[in-house]
Amino acid sequence: MEIFEYDFILRGIVAGLIIGVVVPLIGIFLVLKRYSLIADTLAHVSLAGVALGLFFGLNPIVTALGSSVVASVAIEKLRNTKKIYGESALALFLSGSLALAVVILSLARGFNANLFSYLFGSIVTVGIKDVYLILILAVITAVVLFIFFKELLYTTFDEDSAKVSGIQTEKINIILIVLTSLAVSLAIPIVGVLLISALIVIPVITALQLKKDFFRTILWAEFFSLFSIMNLNLSTSGTIVLVMLAIFMLVFLFKKYMSHTS
Repeated sequence: MEIFEYDFILRGIVAGLIIGVVVPLIGIFLVLKRYSLIADTLAHVSLAGVALGLFFGLNPIVTALGSSVVASVAIEKLRNTKKIYGESALALFLSGSLALAVVILSLARGFNANLFSYLFGSIVTVGIKDVYLILILAVITAVVLFIFFKELLYTTFDEDSAKVSGIQTEKINIILIVLTSLAVSLAIPIVGVLLISALIVIPVITALQLKKDFFRTILWAEFFSLFSIMNLNLSTSGTIVLVMLAIFMLVFLFKKYMSHTS
């Protein structure tokens, strides 16, 4: 319990709790719509944003957010033209943003300690400004989700029927992908750019193995996400992802065992 006497530990706990609650709310829509790769693409785009922030002396989380939001809208617009397959559009932005990040970092004389903290994240190095920024982004995400929840739910399960019923599905898809950008920016200080997609996707995939209804699946995803982040030793991002994978394997094997015994 002595570790909770330190301010940096408390900041990490608060940031982790916020992220652990918000991220699965976005992840469940991405997984069900089979948009999971978008999270990985935007994570790489945010790396270019982090590089720009470090190069120009700006807040890397803010520049990562800006770059990922612009890229998310561009990806969706490109996908809607039907001239490029969805996976091809993602590949363009993933490889292009990674190349841009490498060039910017080479101009800035290579990698440094600040960059590694954004690449791999650390729950114990979150500053008070990061906590405030994470909280603001989380509130924005939650409010937008609440306002458009019915449209997002309908579009997720049956996009064609949603379009026929008058829902502007293209607008809803853009809202979802922009919210994904916010989720990516939220998670950067905790798990880093390289492992963000795992935090967004794995808890949801694990919860789906339990075959519950939509709302109970969300609750289970929240539990798995929070449990993975808030372990007692406040571990590194790599360990957080390994914990999530271990939980997934346990749930998957338990489900398989129960199906054989029933």
